Order: sequence, then C-alpha cells, then structure tokens
Amino acid sequence: MEVTPVAIEDDVLVVGGGLAGVTAALAARESGASVRLVSAKETSLRQASGLIDALGVVDGAFVTVPFAAIDRLPETHPYRLVGAEALRAGLDLFDDHVEGYEGRHTDANALVPTHTGSVKPTARYPESVTAGLVSSAAETLLVGFEALSDFSAPFAAAHLTRADVPFDVRGVTVQFPGDLRADAKVTRYAHLLDADDDVHVDGGMLGARTALAERVKLHLGDAERVGFPAVLGDEHAAEVRLLLEAELGVDTFEVPMGPPSLLGARLQRRLYDALDDAGVAVETGNPVVDVSTDDGRVENVTVERVHSRVPYTADQYVLATGGLVGKGIEADREQVREPVFDCHVSHPGDRYDWFADGAYGDHPFARFGVRIDSDARPLDASGDPEYANLRAAGAVVGGADFPAEKSGSGVSLATGHTAGRLAGEDAT
Repeated sequence: MEVTPVAIEDDVLVVGGGLAGVTAALAARESGASVRLVSAKETSLRQASGLIDALGVVDGAFVTVPFAAIDRLPETHPYRLVGAEALRAGLDLFDDHVEGYEGRHTDANALVPTHTGSVKPTARYPESVTAGLVSSAAETLLVGFEALSDFSAPFAAAHLTRADVPFDVRGVTVQFPGDLRADAKVTRYAHLLDADDDVHVDGGMLGARTALAERVKLHLGDAERVGFPAVLGDEHAAEVRLLLEAELGVDTFEVPMGPPSLLGARLQRRLYDALDDAGVAVETGNPVVDVSTDDGRVENVTVERVHSRVPYTADQYVLATGGLVGKGIEADREQVREPVFDCHVSHPGDRYDWFADGAYGDHPFARFGVRIDSDARPLDASGDPEYANLRAAGAVVGGADFPAEKSGSGVSLATGHTAGRLAGEDAT
C-alpha cells in the first residue's frame, strides 16, 4: 500500500539558497515566524567574489554613494520598486549577522582592486581586503604564484597603473611553498597555509607561512603593503594574514578572485552559520518539482528527496532561485520562463530583440526576470499579483543589469529583506 508522506509545515518557506534566500529567511525569522529554506543545489556564493556590491555604476560612471543614485535608475528597477530604505535595511541585516566585514561606517562605496587589475566599487568587503583599498596611497606590491594562472600580478599591477590609481604598484610572481601543481585548486593553497606544514626551502625546512614570507621579502623593496590572491587560508585565514604581516613588516591584503572564490566560500559559511543561529531549518539538494495552488494562493509545493517526494506547506512563500545564470530563469529559442511557480517573465517575442549589437551593448536579456510590486510580489502579464502569498527576491527579479551596475548583492539584500519581512509579518 502506498503511503502518502505527511506534509512538512512552516510559517514561511524560502525556495533558494543564495544571498537573497538567506536574507529573506533571516528577515522572516526576525518577525517570529518559523522558517524553512530549501534549495535545489549548492549555492552559487562560493563562485562569487565575496564582496557586497550595492550600486557601483550608473550610466557608465562610478557611483560614490549608492543611496544617492537610486533615483537615477529606471522606475522598473528593483531598487525603485522596494525603495532605498529596503537597501539600507538589507545592509543592516547583513551587518548584524555577518562578522568580519567592513564598510558599515559610511554610505560611500569603497574602491577595491580585483584580480584583473580593475577597480570595483563595493559597499561591504572582507576585513582581509581592507589594507588594499584604492583610497590609500601606500606603495603596493602584488604577489602572484607560478602555478596559479588565474592571477597574474604583473598584469594586474600594469592595469591598475593605467587606471591612474594614487599609488605606485608593481607585480611579481613567486613559486608557492610546497611546489603545488599547475592544476591545484585554490583550496589546496589555503589548506597548506592553514596547516602551516613544513616545506622544503633551499635545502632546509620551514613552515609554509614563513616560507612564503621569505620568498616575498626578496621582492619587497620599498613596498608599504603587499597584496596576495585570496588564498591565504580558509579556516585560519586571519591568523595566516597576521603572521605574514609580522614576518614582512608591512600591511597585507587579499585580492578578490574569480570563481571558485575562497572569499565567497567564507561568506557562505558565515551566512549559513547565521541561519543556524537564528533557528532557520535548511535543506540543500532538494528541488521543488511541483506546486499546488488554489484561489490565488500557493497551497503547497512538492520537494524531491533522494527516495521520495514530500509535500511542504507554508502560509507564505519566497522565490529566490536566481536569474539566468543560476537557472532560476530559463530561456530557450521560443520563450523565457520562471520554472518553479511559472511566474510571468516579460520579454520580446522576437528572440533577436533579446540582444544588442556588440558584446558590451545594453542587452535586454540582462534584465529578464519576474516583475514585482513594492511588496515584492511577482506580477502576472496584467500587472496583478501572481499569488497573494508569494514574494520574490534576488536575481530572479527582473529590471536590473547586475554585472553592469555592480548591484547584484544589494538587490538581493533589498528584495530579500522586503520579501522576508513581509512574508514573516503576514504569516504571524
């Protein structure tokens, strides 16, 4: 006899495990609601830079203060819909739950050098990045590793010089202690420094951290700070960096890297620790495969587990599954769709109108996503809420060009806080 699984019940169910989903879950939990977060796959946070960008570029120009530039965005932009105060509330929530980040002392963006030698405006950044901010005029040495092809220190230094940064910068490449292979993962570098195992150096043995410092000393010159690719440990990153500072006698900092990113992995760990501390139930690797609705409300969703399908029911739901990159929005040659709740996604009928001329053009597809109202409810083709008890947050929401604007994290925080707060209040 087939047994019908008993539904798992919560006040609020968040679908999606990235920054927007975590923010929504924490905001809903602060209202006193019981909250569960489910995600189909491992979060993309470990692929991200670990920086929290609010709004860095509008009309091709750097933004100094994100809050002051929101009125310059189109009315359909998520920031215009949920309001500037939603961004402030999201950043405050982040500050309350995530340790080890700087930037809360000011509304202005900080300028952070990246692994490509570009300068990125960002609202929050890890402590390990602080000594490298472009606002400092300290003479800078960038250090890359022979086997780590993702970061060329000489290239990054040359690019920063062309960007007319207010300091002298040069780059060198050294052999990483332990002679790692060219295909070694970034975690291998970090774990070697975490463990500080002895390595062979010039016929002798030294701890990996000291050995690295000794190799860098040969190139230090008059540098007042040294930047390394963001591989300086994982579990003991602060300890590794402080030892290098003591050995070198100058400030050290980490340069944010491309994916996979240790700064992103550290942020993911802090966010999920915050969920645990707040009492949010978390399930990863379990996709939503069906949705039941009635009279304009979501009644329950079906989640696929390893050996069964289980119904989950809640009073309120938050959709935070990501955008085109995260497969929260799907596109084929015929249409663009949101696959979980089948929310409306506005897009031109002719797929050739999805793109602009030129690789760096203003591509309409960059803004594809569900439309929301000021309460973060997804809207149907007529402009009415899809469901009375469904809200959306993060990259699944349309209207923003996250890469061009440098706004992805901020939109996740603003819409996540709005969706989670209102869902929690309605559920309780």
